[in-house]
Formats: sequence, C-alpha cells, structure tokens
Amino acid sequence: MESRRVAGWGAAVVVAGVLSGCGSSEEPVATPGLAARGTVLTTVKPTRQDLSNQVGLSGTVTINPVFGIVAPTDGELRFLDKTPSKVPAVRPKWVATVWDEDGAPRRINLPRGSILAGRLMDDRADVTAGMPIISARHSGYGIVAEIDSAQAYRISGAVTDVRAQIKNGPGPFSCTALGTIAALPAGSIPEPPPPTTQPTTGPSGAPPVSLPEQPDDTGGSEGSEATGMRLVCVPPGGVKLINGAQVTLQVVTEKAAKVMVLPVEAVAGVQGRGKVDIVGADQQRKTVDVVLGLTDGKVVQIKSGLKGNETIAVPGPDLPAAPDGAKGPNG
Repeated sequence: MESRRVAGWGAAVVVAGVLSGCGSSEEPVATPGLAARGTVLTTVKPTRQDLSNQVGLSGTVTINPVFGIVAPTDGELRFLDKTPSKVPAVRPKWVATVWDEDGAPRRINLPRGSILAGRLMDDRADVTAGMPIISARHSGYGIVAEIDSAQAYRISGAVTDVRAQIKNGPGPFSCTALGTIAALPAGSIPEPPPPTTQPTTGPSGAPPVSLPEQPDDTGGSEGSEATGMRLVCVPPGGVKLINGAQVTLQVVTEKAAKVMVLPVEAVAGVQGRGKVDIVGADQQRKTVDVVLGLTDGKVVQIKSGLKGNETIAVPGPDLPAAPDGAKGPNG
C-alpha cells in the first residue's frame, strides 16, 4: 500500500516536470501595439476625372409662372415709355436699357412668349450686373422649383442644362431655364398715359375735347408679387403637362474635363478657398490651402494648391472657430 503511494507521487512529479518544461520553452504572447498619437490611418491621393456641378430640385407644374430678368452690366436703368402689352411677345421685345459707365446702351429684352409683369427698380436707378430689374410672366405652362440658400450658391452661375421628370408622367426631357434664380421684390406696372386732347373741327375758339381711347392690346396688369429664390423652366411643346403635377429636376450649372479631384470628406470648405491635410513620410499632417472648383457632392475639384502626387488625410482638417467678436447672438 505504501509502495503504491510513493509510485503515484513520483509519477505526479514527472508529469509536473514535463508540463513545466513545455511552458518554459514557448515564447510569451505579444500584446498588439498601438499607433503613435496623431498617426494618420486613412489617406487618399488626388485623381483626375470629368466633373459637372449637378443639383437636384423638386418642382411643380405651374400656369403663367413669374421669373426675373437681371441687369447685364453696371449702369443707369432707363425704361421705355410704353404701356405693357397683355399679348405675349412673338419675338424678343425691347423694354428697357442699361447705360454703362462708358455711355454704351445695353438692351433688356423680354423673351418670346412672355409679357412684362412688373418693374423691380425705379427709372434712372443705378443698378449692378446681375441685379433683378424686371419681372416677366411666361404665357402658358412652366415648371417652378423653389431653392434654399444652400442650393443657391451651387447654381448661381449660368444654368447650362436642366432635365425634368414628371412624377408618374412624361420624362426625362430638356427644360429651358428662364431668367434668374434670385428672389424678386414686388413689381409695379406704370400708370397708362393720360388721354390725348385734340381741338374739335367746330367753330374757332371752342374748347378742346378728350377723344376716347381706342381699344387695343395695352393695359398691363396689377404688377407681380414678391417671390423667393426659385428656378423657372419651360418644357418642350410636345410634353403633356397638368397644373400642380410634381416634377424632379436635375440642374447642371458647369462642366469640366479631366480635372484634379478629392473626396469631399478630405477637404475643409465647399466653395472658393479650402484646406487639406498632406500626410508626410512620418505619417504626420501638414495643413495647406487649396483653391476649390466644381463639386458633384462626392468629389470636389482642386484648382490649385496641390501637385497631384500628395497623400491626403481623410477626414480633412477642421476649420478654425470664429473669434468671439464674429459670433452671432446665439453663439
């Protein structure tokens, strides 16, 4: 009995020795290291591609929509002394002139198919290029899309192409943009000229009498109401429209070919000047200024500031906070 206990104790010592020998020969498990503070883990490189500035809008089919016409240059505005017609213009119609600083006249024409809805500025007023000066009313169906301030700056340039799709209806089709997207003040229509007086063919010395006005197409309207920022466009004649129908618009304001771009997440700023972080060989950031161009919401054009072979950090740098004196009343 005693001999079995000794043998069992010896076997346990041998097993323990074997296990101890195995454990001592293995390498200790290493703990994964962490990157140094400030190390950039996500990067991109500039690429080149064709790019267009596109904005999606929601619109509505509208009868006789009002749109604005702007001054083509800085100068003095002069209106023609004519009572507005109620008949849509069959060709571009001259309604005002802007005289520039050099004394050269620039005509303001109503588009074909529209009538004068109101004067937005006084006669002989000083105006600047791009300022709305006349409101016009398109005769017939049009499409009106309201615009908020964030969209306005993306489509403030010339609208080169508008495509429209009527919900559960015709489309897509091209839609011709009219006038400006700027908000319009209320427009006024000038008073008609007083009736002319001519002497009668009666005896000499008889007082003149007023001749009744002959019926014609003059008379104008009550003027136009103020509007917010909006885009007005006219579809082709063959498109069937229903007043109030909902429309989706795709607006292209500018195009560029083979331009340098970065993802919008890598850039601080959305228009004009911006900033990006260049990642060096030591994986540290260096913030540089860049000039921005077009954007489609996914990538943004880099006009200058980069060579094209840099490594750029994602996300981009944070813009500095405004100084206390520049903050609004709500901070």
